[in-house]
Amino acid sequence: METTKRLFDEDAYLQQFTGTIVSCGEAEDEAHKGSYAVILDQTAFFPEEGGQTPDTGHIGDAVITDVQIQDDVITHYADRPLTVGISYEGMIDWERRFSNMQQHSGEHIFSGLVFSRFGYHNVGFHLSDHVVSMDFDGVLSPLQVAEIEKTANGAIYANVPITVSYPTKEEEQKLTYRSKKEIKGRIRLVTVEGYDTCACCAPHVRRTGEIGILKVMSLQNYKKGVRITILCGYRALAAFCEKNAILSSLTGILTTSEEETVSSVTRLKDEVRNLKGKCNLLKQELLQKKLAGTPADTEDLFFFEDELETSVLRHIINEEVNRRSGYVAGFVGNDEKGYSTIIGSAGKDCRELLKRLQDTLLAKGGGKQEMIQGSIPSTKDKITTVLKEIL
Repeated sequence: METTKRLFDEDAYLQQFTGTIVSCGEAEDEAHKGSYAVILDQTAFFPEEGGQTPDTGHIGDAVITDVQIQDDVITHYADRPLTVGISYEGMIDWERRFSNMQQHSGEHIFSGLVFSRFGYHNVGFHLSDHVVSMDFDGVLSPLQVAEIEKTANGAIYANVPITVSYPTKEEEQKLTYRSKKEIKGRIRLVTVEGYDTCACCAPHVRRTGEIGILKVMSLQNYKKGVRITILCGYRALAAFCEKNAILSSLTGILTTSEEETVSSVTRLKDEVRNLKGKCNLLKQELLQKKLAGTPADTEDLFFFEDELETSVLRHIINEEVNRRSGYVAGFVGNDEKGYSTIIGSAGKDCRELLKRLQDTLLAKGGGKQEMIQGSIPSTKDKITTVLKEIL
């Protein structure tokens, strides 16, 4: 089959086009079950390629949900069949396409700056509908990333041209450019004037000013390097609006100003920690009094609580173990979610009891002879019945 003419290479801003259907049939792969695989002689739909998600839109009355490429043949996945030999008008989802162009052009600037300043390569790029991530093969500090972000936005405000070229083999030998992988055949270079030249197959904006803004969203260590996520243009604006709405809600709840939000939350966190400590102490005292009422000659003891910190439960178990010769088992939780447990003993092997609980109630856990810790996905009545049978 002849290769598909890539109209988006000629004009990244082409939103409507006319193409003739070369073939159409039911999609055979599971991922596109129920769709029709449509191939045209030419298309403005950019396929999933180079780490970027594909365009969506319409061809005639058919909705295009995915676009893939193999051996330079581009396949559109449609919700209904189209007639072979007939020409149809295609229309891409321009809002989606332009957003991807903003993200991808912004990524080139950022990656180009990282390479020129630190020599690190972008070894992993992913542009989805929600996130733009870049994996670099070297470590960057938050301060360095902030400086790159500032310079990248300076490039955006400078509104310099972004151009596409196809150098000959002779011209290519004289050029220096970034490339994410070994390229076969004709090389398509995208140049951000004064900032970056990179081999790339994707559509880009004409000038950097169209990117609008670039904002780093996260930085994390990843495979001996770093993974950085960014948002550009309308996506960055949407993220700012969302975060501003959250901040406004918080200031209303806390009855404070935006500048005092962090200190207000920190103060509340400290208050909660202190109250939680006092609450745990009271729970511990109440449980101690309750257990003190059990007969002194009770060899084995087990009890249930709805809520109790693990540290408090462990403290209680240790206290009761010193008073009794058998097992002391505490269970915290409810019948719906199950129970966490700590079991201790001064004279018996707690692992043996755990083994019995694993066999009968599918308990999980581990530990030493003196104490084990685990969980039981069962009800209080069933646990109690099994314990009475065992003990």
